[in-house]
Amino acid sequence: MSLAAELPPDAPGGPRSSKGARTRARLLSAAKEVFEENGFLEARISDIAERADLSHGSFYTYFDSKEQIFREVAAAVDDELGAPLNEVILSPSSSGRSPQDRLREALRAHFETYRTQARIMGIIEEVSRYDDHVRDLLLARHRQYTDLVAESIRQMQKRGMADRGLDPTVAAAVVGALTGRFAELWLVQGAVECSFDEAVEQVTRLIVNALGIAVQS
Repeated sequence: MSLAAELPPDAPGGPRSSKGARTRARLLSAAKEVFEENGFLEARISDIAERADLSHGSFYTYFDSKEQIFREVAAAVDDELGAPLNEVILSPSSSGRSPQDRLREALRAHFETYRTQARIMGIIEEVSRYDDHVRDLLLARHRQYTDLVAESIRQMQKRGMADRGLDPTVAAAVVGALTGRFAELWLVQGAVECSFDEAVEQVTRLIVNALGIAVQS
């Protein structure tokens, strides 16, 4: 399920035509650029409309406010960050590969996306501290991620591939916190110095060791 679907149903939404959908997408793309350049508080609706080559009044055909369009930008970025979980770790086509290989590939894809979206992610994290809707979006992502990873851990435990003494839900929450916070410290705040490949390998090894996954050579 897309987390964008969990946004509050208070937006006008705009026309359902293909032209309307394209215009709405232009506004979202323009808003993301403006937020990245100016931050949330300094961004103005007039700047967003101008960047999208639309009139100021046209903005309100599609969105109620700056807050509402920011929440949709955040939801879209959030969905992109979560894609590796479904596309790599949980994909049936990946079932023949070892858990550590799937984990490594998913982390690489996740960190590549996070690196591309680092600027807006920093702003999303900042806004989440005072916007309940954005905070709830991030919490919903965390819950969804935790549930899916917990089930994956549970299945590995049944097959004797992970430490059976672990609580899957707690372990999944720890894995999510580790990857999310590390990505923020490394790619947004610049508080960690390491190469991209080193980061992928180190985080993969940490999670494999923490879950007691039997490494296959």
